[in-house]
Amino acid sequence: MSGTAAPAASSASGAEVVARIKAGRERILSEVRKAIIGQEQVVDDVVTSFFAGGHCLITGVPGLAKTLLIASLGKAMDLNFRRVQFTPDLMPADITGTEVLEEDRTTGQRAMSFRQGPVFTNILLADEINRTPPKTQAALLEAMQENQVTVAGTTYQLPKPFFVLATQNPVEQEGTYPLPEVQQDRFMFSLIIDYLPRQEEVAVINATTGGAGEAIAKCIDGQDLIAYNAIVRQIPIAEPLLDYAVRLAAASRPDRDGASAWVKENVSWGASVRASHYLVLGAKARAVLAGRPCVGIEDIRSVALPVLRHRIVTNFRAESAGIKPDDVVRRLLADVPAPGSKLGL
Repeated sequence: MSGTAAPAASSASGAEVVARIKAGRERILSEVRKAIIGQEQVVDDVVTSFFAGGHCLITGVPGLAKTLLIASLGKAMDLNFRRVQFTPDLMPADITGTEVLEEDRTTGQRAMSFRQGPVFTNILLADEINRTPPKTQAALLEAMQENQVTVAGTTYQLPKPFFVLATQNPVEQEGTYPLPEVQQDRFMFSLIIDYLPRQEEVAVINATTGGAGEAIAKCIDGQDLIAYNAIVRQIPIAEPLLDYAVRLAAASRPDRDGASAWVKENVSWGASVRASHYLVLGAKARAVLAGRPCVGIEDIRSVALPVLRHRIVTNFRAESAGIKPDDVVRRLLADVPAPGSKLGL
């Protein structure tokens, strides 16, 4: 159970609700930092995706505590948590579940019975998701979009809330299968975890070679998160800011009217409409988690990289010039006029 009751907009003022959500975030961060040293931006982004109700993809080489981070978040929340290690021989049924033939010991009659897979949980850690073939990766598509799975023609609803937190290794590593664009698009955020600065790495080694660390206490439960997700969606956003988010995503599409020459030269495929959705939803979550009751321009800009980087596909010309999706996003942030500027009014 959580330490405080879930906020209700009907029984508390907007300021009180925002304050409760901000306090919930701070409690989670405090607990997670018992196990995770450094990586402040990645930790904050993952927590933001929880409060916004979105799935999260984390990319990094082995040994950077990707799995530990997600496991620590699972411990900080009173939610069911399951981990699946994705391997080349993993089958879709190993994730969603399967029908088996069972015999009733009393009557001797046989019937098909569905056995739930690990996807029937609140937090699913898909560890090294790109080490399994696309057929198995695709087993999560329906779950991530519809919060349900269909097996043998029967649809089963997943528990609420439901989050997929996936880790992947850089595609340059041997034995990886790049996630299809359609699957990457299901993730609200794509985060990149990098090596720690020397001093923080020293602190990690000191902590992991010493005694047992502090136990992580549970902070909030599923009903809290469901309430938080609903309230985040109610946070207001001004029309010019909404328009800015749409223009930012649209500017990445090389085939649209008005796309810049630079985008046409370097981008094969731009961000989907889902990108605009997550820019706004992520900005709302950022605002409320910072204790503000409405969205500002910096809330949108702060989520642009994690929302857009995995939805932009660069072409061969860009790759040969060393231009990556992150460079495209930064170019868009520099080129697309913000509300209030002379060109953005």
